[in-house]
Amino acid sequence: MQFNLIKKPVIFGLAATALLLSFYFLILSLVSGWEFTTEQFKDNWYWIVSLSAGFGIQIVLFTYIRAMHKVAASGKVVAASGTTSTVAMVSCCAHYLANVLPIIGVSGLAAIIGQYQTELFWLGLISNALGIAYLARKLIKLKI
Repeated sequence: MQFNLIKKPVIFGLAATALLLSFYFLILSLVSGWEFTTEQFKDNWYWIVSLSAGFGIQIVLFTYIRAMHKVAASGKVVAASGTTSTVAMVSCCAHYLANVLPIIGVSGLAAIIGQYQTELFWLGLISNALGIAYLARKLIKLKI
């Protein structure tokens, strides 16, 4: 019985995780090609998978709260966290955007983002953790 209650949110969470990973591969492939993308993924897989999984977990919690408890959980938290995760994931190759967007301001921004790749990964993970904590707290309050 409990499995049926969580089935839909888990499917949505897995889909969100896959969507974020697909977005990562699409953007980097368009900017730098497939070979480079797979090489970067091999080097940073633990960051990329963690960020995607964290976003997926938030979608599971968010969907469960909305569907099963019929209450308003802030989608803004999930959206902000998902955006942060995406930016962090794409940051590993942001300096290559200078090749595609030769505007000096954009290329300078891309270089700065590329320089702070690890920090952006951590920011994405912290954002995911905060989003999960917010949604878990909301769920705990509803169960009481």
